[in-house]
This record gives sequence, structure tokens and C-alpha cells, in this order.
Amino acid sequence: MAFPLLFRRLRSSSKTIYTRIRSSHFQHYNASVSKLPSSEGRKSFQFQWWWSSYLLPLTLAAASGGSLALRFESTPSFCDAAVDRDVGHIGFGGKDNTELVVKGSHKSIPQELINDLKAICGDNLTVDADERSFHGKPQNSFHKSVNIPDVVIFPRSEQEVSLIVKSCDNHKIPIVPYGGATSVEGHTLSPHGGVCIDMSLMKSIKSLHVEDMDVVVEPGIGWMELNEFLEPYGLFFPLDPGPGATIGGMCATRCSGSLAVRYGTMRDNVINLKVVLANGDIVKTGSRARKSAAGYDLTRLVIGSEGTLGVITEVTLRLQKIPEFSVVARCNFPTIKDAADVAIAAMLSGIQVSRVELMDEVQVRAINIANGINLPEAPTLLFEFIGTEAYSREQTLLIQKIVSEHNGSDFVFAEDPEDKKELWKVRKEALWACFAMEPGFEAMTTDVCVPLSNLAELITRSKEELDASPLVCTVIAHAGDGNFHTIILFDPSNEDHRREAERLNQFMVYTSLAMEGTCTGNMELAQAR
Repeated sequence: MAFPLLFRRLRSSSKTIYTRIRSSHFQHYNASVSKLPSSEGRKSFQFQWWWSSYLLPLTLAAASGGSLALRFESTPSFCDAAVDRDVGHIGFGGKDNTELVVKGSHKSIPQELINDLKAICGDNLTVDADERSFHGKPQNSFHKSVNIPDVVIFPRSEQEVSLIVKSCDNHKIPIVPYGGATSVEGHTLSPHGGVCIDMSLMKSIKSLHVEDMDVVVEPGIGWMELNEFLEPYGLFFPLDPGPGATIGGMCATRCSGSLAVRYGTMRDNVINLKVVLANGDIVKTGSRARKSAAGYDLTRLVIGSEGTLGVITEVTLRLQKIPEFSVVARCNFPTIKDAADVAIAAMLSGIQVSRVELMDEVQVRAINIANGINLPEAPTLLFEFIGTEAYSREQTLLIQKIVSEHNGSDFVFAEDPEDKKELWKVRKEALWACFAMEPGFEAMTTDVCVPLSNLAELITRSKEELDASPLVCTVIAHAGDGNFHTIILFDPSNEDHRREAERLNQFMVYTSLAMEGTCTGNMELAQAR
């Protein structure tokens, strides 16, 4: 079907839907293209009507530019490849992600709502100040908010979640779903107070289909716990974010991890979801079939929505066979560009690597200080190869040859399980190792991602800025898919530190956008972006 005809049909089908939404929700609000509400007003207004309607009609309405009378500006996007990559002239501004306190309004929770919640969950509810403070102040992020949740509730079932959300909707009280709380971006803040829905009691494995290589779980189970359960069956779930992350939070944030270069991100490994919408309705986004051409892909709409579209209550995951054999290799380089060039060359060679991780010399120094070891303080690549024993060793030798052609040195590899675990341990603990260099400081983490061919240029330009900064900054990259992080250590109470951290972050964001990249590859938006 030609695109013009498709859009005409969308516009026609959404016109009736939009009219209904408008008549039922805009009775006391006269809006036009020329008299749009202010930014503050629009946010308040959207909050009032968005969630009282079903997701699908609003998706249809949004798809029709005519129905919503969208206004398109001629200002070029930084995502446009034609934009000049010299971003030195750009005045960095916008939302400051180093703000200590996220602002928000607060509405007192009526006793009637608390009574309703107690009737739903019994004793699995608390208004204890310490518990509310713990849930309202992220343990792994410097971001704070002016308010904390008024109530923390621990549902045990999907039906309880539905009743909780429905009751909060009736009283117009905000909710914040709460998973493993491993985010470094302030996801679990409650700037408007309200009800924190802690999903930790919903952690059962509902069914395992070994022959289909999928599993149905509740959102509160951690990925590490899940893999312990799956190991006797010869299966595993391949995403590996930080320890403590739960499946529900991983879906909400569309996370990935070091294995994404081989197995994809959360988007590629979730078959379907069950979600409680903001009015309490329960929807299932698909079947267990591995593919479907029936209707909208609601599963991938919800994945990465960061709790804004609903509360995830069930997840069906795609599983993989545990590899028969694996080899882990490490090598060093004189410059970070050499290391990035090898990562790109490895991917272009067709070698089926399962991980390609890069650390700069500052990050390696942090690891040495934190662990009392003596690794060579140079840009470093870590590889993992999986398959049969012969295949894994063959791929290792091919990578060793590529490394030698790009000024690489100190190529070592491990096959023993304990040796491999030690090699990966230093990478997994990289963030915490950084604090050994600047005790008492906080960390801002950046998360830019570009097409693989642009990775070396982006890292090189960013590294020049980082090395010239008075702040201690490290580089860690999922180099196989063009994604890299910087950890910027700063004192949030020091205005100069905050401004410098913000400048560095904005430089990398705008540079990556100019290279057809994104401001976040796997750590989501939340308060930071």
C-alpha cells in the first residue's frame, strides 16, 4: 500500500476516535493550533486525559498528523546526517541533569485512598517515614526529588496491582512502579509524592516451556535468580545488566548489557507482556508465537516506556541455550582509537563475538586502585567467544591476528571458568571502582550510541574533552554495538563541578546526535536526559 493512501486511511479512521476523545475530555477546554496551552499547562492537561482512554485509539490519533494538527518546524535536527559535526559553537542548555533536586507538586493523599489500599493489600502497605524515604531516594543516583512517596505498597498479584492503580486513578494520585532500584538515572524518584508500587513480592516463575525455549515470569524476579533456575535445563536469559536488576524494570527501561552484541536488547528478547494501564485495565500485548503480523506491536511500545504507559505484571521471555564452550580474551592498546578500531574491525570480519567491551586507561587505573591489582593502565578490550571448543579457539586466534595489526599488545585469554570470571569481574564492577579514585564524589554516567562506523571518531573526540577536564572521567564501551559510557566524578554541591559535568555530557550528546546517534543507548532517559 502506498504511504499517502495509508496515511489517508489512518487519518480517516482516527478522526472519529479523536472526536470522541475530544468530546468526552475537552468539554471545558478550547484548544486550537494558534492557542496552545503553555508548556506547564500542556503537561497538566495531558495528565488529565491521556490515561482515561485506551492505548490503541490514542496511538491511532497520534499517527494521524491531520487529527492532532501537528506543527512542523524547519529547524534541522541534530540527528540529521547533514548537520555539521563541529558542535563547538553550540550553546549547551536545556534540562540540567545535574540538578540536585527534581521539582514537583504534591497532593495530599486522602484517607479514603489509604483505606482502599489497605483493603486491597492488607498489611503489605507502609507509611513508615524510613521506608518511604528509602523508596524515594535512589541508592545509585545523585538525583533527589523534593518529595518522596506518601505510601509504599507491595502487591502480590496482578489483580491487586489492577485494583491499586484503579483506586489511585479514581483519586488522581500519581503512582511510581518500583523494581530492583539499580538505575543510576533517578527512575524511582517520586517528585509528586503519591503511591510507590514495589513489585518485589511478585517474583514467581509461572511456567517454563523448555521445547519452546521461553519462560513466563512475574516482574519482580531478578535476571540472576532466573538464570539460576534455568541452568539445570541448559537454558539462560542472555541479558546481563547490573546485579540486582529485575525483569520488570529491565522491560520498562529497555536495557541491554554486554551480551547485546550477540543476543540483542530487551526489545529483542521479550515475546509478550501483561500490563495494567492507568485506569486499572489489564491488557496482554501478544501470544507466545515467535512472530506475528497481527496489528500494532504493543509489546515493543511498552518496552522502554519507563512506567509511563502502565505497570508490567507478567513477561514472557525468549531463552537461549547455554553455550557449550567459551573463551575470554583481553588486550591493550596505545590509544583508545586503536582499541575502537579493533572493535569495529572485529565486527566487520564476521567473527561471532558475544561480547566486546572497552575501557580506557583511567578506568583501568580505578580498577587497580579499588582491587589492589596491577593491570596495565592502557586502553583495554575484553572479548568473549562462544560455541564449540574448536570454534571458540579458532575465533580467538582470528581476533588475536586483528589485534596485532592494530598496535595491540599483551593478548591473553582464559578458558578456565574461574579465570574467565575474574576477567569479567573487573568490568562488572567498573562503576563502583571509580569511587575509589574520588571518595565522597557522585557519578554522572553518559550513554551515547552511534552507528558502529562512527564509534572511533566519537570516542576520540570525547576523550580529548574528558582528558582536558579538571574532573576525573572514565570511558567504558559496549564497543560491538557503538555504545559507550563515561563516568564523570563530581561534587554535586560544587557549582563549578556541576557545570563542567553538564558541559561534558552535553558535548557528547550533541556530538553523537550529529553522527546520527542517540543520547541513550541502554540506560534510558529518566531524570538524566
